[in-house]
Formats: sequence, C-alpha cells, structure tokens
Amino acid sequence: MARTLRLTMAQALVKKLASYRVDIDGRQVPYCAGVWAIFGHGNVAAVGEALYAHRGAMPTYRAHNEQAMAHAAIAYGKANFRRRIMAVTTSIGPGATNLITGAALAHVNRLPVLLLPGDIFVSRAPDPVLQQVEDFQDGGVSANDCFKPVSRYFDRIMTPEQLLTALPRAVAVMTDPALCGPVTLALPQDIQAEAYDYPTDFFEPELLVFRAPPPDAGELERAAALLRAAKRPLLITGGGVLYARATETLRAFVERHGVPVSETQAGKSSLAWDHPLQMGSIGVTGSPASNGLARDADLVLAVGTRLQDFTTGSHALFPQANVVGINANALDAVKLHGVSMIADAGRGLDALSDAASHWRADEAWTARAKQLGAQWRSRLGALTSRKDSERAGKLPYEADVIGAIQRSAAESPARDIAVCAAGTLPAELHKLWRAGSPGGYHMEYGYSCMGYEIAGGLGVKLARPEREVVVIVGDGSYLMMNSELATSAMLGQKLVVVLLDNRGYGCINRLQQSCGGVPFNNLLQDCLKGAEEYPQIDFALHAQSLGCLAEHPRSIAELDQALVRARAAKRTTVIVIDTDPNQTTEDGGAWWEVGVPEVSEREAVRAARSAYVEAKKTQRV
Repeated sequence: MARTLRLTMAQALVKKLASYRVDIDGRQVPYCAGVWAIFGHGNVAAVGEALYAHRGAMPTYRAHNEQAMAHAAIAYGKANFRRRIMAVTTSIGPGATNLITGAALAHVNRLPVLLLPGDIFVSRAPDPVLQQVEDFQDGGVSANDCFKPVSRYFDRIMTPEQLLTALPRAVAVMTDPALCGPVTLALPQDIQAEAYDYPTDFFEPELLVFRAPPPDAGELERAAALLRAAKRPLLITGGGVLYARATETLRAFVERHGVPVSETQAGKSSLAWDHPLQMGSIGVTGSPASNGLARDADLVLAVGTRLQDFTTGSHALFPQANVVGINANALDAVKLHGVSMIADAGRGLDALSDAASHWRADEAWTARAKQLGAQWRSRLGALTSRKDSERAGKLPYEADVIGAIQRSAAESPARDIAVCAAGTLPAELHKLWRAGSPGGYHMEYGYSCMGYEIAGGLGVKLARPEREVVVIVGDGSYLMMNSELATSAMLGQKLVVVLLDNRGYGCINRLQQSCGGVPFNNLLQDCLKGAEEYPQIDFALHAQSLGCLAEHPRSIAELDQALVRARAAKRTTVIVIDTDPNQTTEDGGAWWEVGVPEVSEREAVRAARSAYVEAKKTQRV
C-alpha cells in the first residue's frame, strides 16, 4: 500500500513546489526561488500557514503592490534566462486582478511566472464573500477567469487531489521552450484549507530538464538551400538566443559565415556590442547600420524572435528579403510567410551552419557590414560623450545620461545590468547601450509596460546579486509604480535608479505630433489643470521618504559624480536628472504603423494621413 501524507492543499502545493530542482552550471538549486505574497482574506490563512512552514527552504517576500510583485517575479525569470522562477500569491478581488497586467506582460514576452491568486468558495456556502465578483449568468465565474486570455495554462483547483495533476502541468508549461509563459492556478479559499492524503512520492525531489529540440531534417534542408543561395544575409537575434544559452553558438555562426547581426530589444546582449559583425539595434528604434543592411538584404535569418512590429518596421523594413524563422515556437517561426525551422536557437544554428558547410556571405557584403558597424560604433561614442558646454544652455537628453551611466562603469562595464521598459528610453537604450555580456541589457518591450522598471530591477537584483543593477526610468513610469523602492530598502537589495524627468509623457507627446496632432494631455504643461502651474514634483525627496538615498544633479558633470557615489553606496540610490522632452537621437529608425485619422479639419493631420497611406504601400503582404 502506497504511503501517504495528510496535508492541506496549500501545504501540498508549497511542499511540492519546493521539491523541484534545476541544474545551473553543474549545481542543483531550487527551481522556485521564492514566493511574493501580499496576504488578504483569500490566502492569509491556508497559503500563509503553508509558506510559513517552508520559509527557510523557500522564502516569502512581501511587497507593496500586487502588479509589482508579478513584475519582480517575471524579471527574476528573465534574468535567469527562464531557468528559474518565482511565484506570486494574492487574495481574491483587487489583489488578484492587480496581477493581470503582469500576466499579460509575461504572456507577451514568453516568460515564466507562477500566479497563485485566491478564489471564492467552491462550497458557495458564504456567497457572496467580500470582494467577490458575481456573474448573473454563470455561477462558476470569478474574477480569476480574467486570467484565462493572458495565461499559457489556467486551472482552478476544485478538489485537493486535483493538485496532483495541475501543478506538474503548470511546471511543464513554464519549462517548455515553445509554451513558456505565465501559469495561473486559482486557489478557492475552502479548498486551500481542505486536507487530503497525498502520496509521499509526489514530494520526492525532482530535477527538471529543459528541452532543446533539434530541427526537422526537411525543414533544415529548405532553410539551408535558401542560405546557400543568399549573397546578402542578415541575422536578427531575439530573446530565444539568450534563453537557449546560445550566445557562443551565435558568435561562431556569424564568424564562420560572415553574416552581420542585428538585435531586437529582447535579443540585445546576445553578441558583444563591439563585435565587428554587430550592427546594433534594428527596426523602428534601429541603428543606421542595421536598417541600412535590412533594406538591402536578400535573406533574413530570424533567430528566436517573435518579429514584433518594432523589429520589422511594421513589415515594411525588409519586404524584399526571404525569411527563415528559427524558433522553438511554430507560430513565431512562420511569421512574415517565412520558411520555418522549428528548433532550439542553438541547435538550429549549429545544424544550419553544418548544412551550409563552406558557404559564406558575399565578401563585399560582409566588408560593407563591418564598415557600417564600425561607423555606427564611432557615432555611438560621439552621441554619448557630450559635455555640458556642448549643450548650449539646453537640458540634456537620454543619450547624455546613458553616456554618463556607462562612463561611471568604466572599470567593469560588463558587470552592469540596465533595466528599463517604456517611454523614450527603450529607443535610446536599444540604440546606444553597450551590452558587454549576455543579460547585461534587460528591457521589457514586448508589453512596454510603464511601471515595470523599479519592480523589475528588484527581481533582477535578486537573480543577480553580484551585478550592479541600474534601473533607468522616466518620471511617468516612476509615478505609476515606485513603491518597491521601499521593498528594496527593506530587503537590503541595492539598486542604482536613474530617473529622467521630462515632466510628462514625452515619448507619446512626440508621437502625437508626428501624427499631425497638437501637444495635448501628455506633458504636464499641456494637461487640464486646476491651477496656473503644473505640479513641481520633488522626486529626490520622495525617494528619501521611501528609505533610499537620493540626489538631484543639475548637469551631466554633476551626474557623473552622483553616479560614482551611487555605485559606492550600500543601499538604493535614486538620481534625478531633468531632461529635454523634445530631443531624441535622430540617427536610424524606420516607419512604424500608427493609425492616422482619415478625416480631420486640420491640415497637419491630413498631411500625416497622406504620408501614412504612402508608407503602407511598402509593407510586405
């Protein structure tokens, strides 16, 4: 007779979750590194008791906002290249629904996170309970059903024994190279506390294995035939290269075959910034080198990328090129009507390299790529090294600040991890940040979620405590979510936060004008106000009130000095710098489709519409 252990469902969940192991560089460590928790009446009793019992083996972290907990957990998974996770538990009601933005972010970015929201009573004896959402047509619906469209796997644990099936399935999804994403296990309050005799072997330590599928022989031959016929190939590297730990394979491939490389936001840092065949960012936020080659390429190798519209210039950047998609996910591999090769990025590149044998790109193409790359790196240095005297009394802009951050890391630039998410900064960082090691660039740009930055930075620091984590954030995102500065102080997890204050939503203000609009409701000066002046926010004072060190330098020279102090500090420092909301780096770029009104009384809008119609003619169909 099989041995059993009588536990509540919540106790069994936590005990089993703590039993999973992964191999990281020859060392076995827990797959789940901890649980973020804000307790409420939907999880404090049963889940809280279970977490308390396992607090030594699997720590519980308290935060100040449920969405921020999700961001921190997701960032932890991304910083670990999807090899480790954190879980998140909340009460029912607003605690649960606050997680939905995080779930969507993880879904879009293909990142693993385990979400454990409390749910209503299965018995329905006390219905409706506090915070319960009632559906008058379906008695089985709760607020947690909102997770279904943004979860890769969703289950509601209706009986304790259901956990025996649901949790292994959840882990299988999070560790699958194609399915990887957020999993939601909704936990009804009464079932959390209900006991069951679980088989003891369910809790035996389990070493998880991450699959790296090889390519199908037929798909490999089709892709190799296209490559061998190409003279002007361009490789676009996505996040899948990092998650497959295939950065050395990528480098070997491009050096063997003379193929230049362009990087997506998720793929940046796959190849060192100063490699001769590194062309930098591609697409709407792309460098002149990358985009110039993309417009002339006869073949694009899209490796581990989901080919977002920013990457492809809304399908108008390289419509002339054949596309080969190397991806673990079949739906990503077939985008842009490409020839698909469904495979792990590393194994796919290795197989393609062998199949191409002695083939190399046209010598003139490779030489041109190296020349364009060198020119861009020289220009990059010029853009990020301006002195205050060159600003002619104007406020600095993002390139000036990025340059200061990188100068302050001159002794160990590869140690920095830059964290960002939304606004103007992703464009400037994509072009200008010099990533020296894999994972040194941590950008959430699949969902471009304002408010990710500080919470995400905290998750990255938990994942990489030996690295200097530099969070670069705009004032708009900071105001949306800054509470985890207090969590950083409480946990003793030091961040360097550089806050660029352009007094509003500068990025969208410029987009508004590029579409023919007038400045309206974006910069604080252009918003509806109850007083003559918009609020003068003292961000440094605010950060100090949350337990951080803070400074507000007034020039780039002062910023240089503040960054030295921040790096030497033992706790989180927030450095505030006023920036120009109008200036951006004009080099490079590509068209991005934003719907412009077809009818307007304003000439500027009508002109923008005409330009929009013309640009659409260049799209791949």
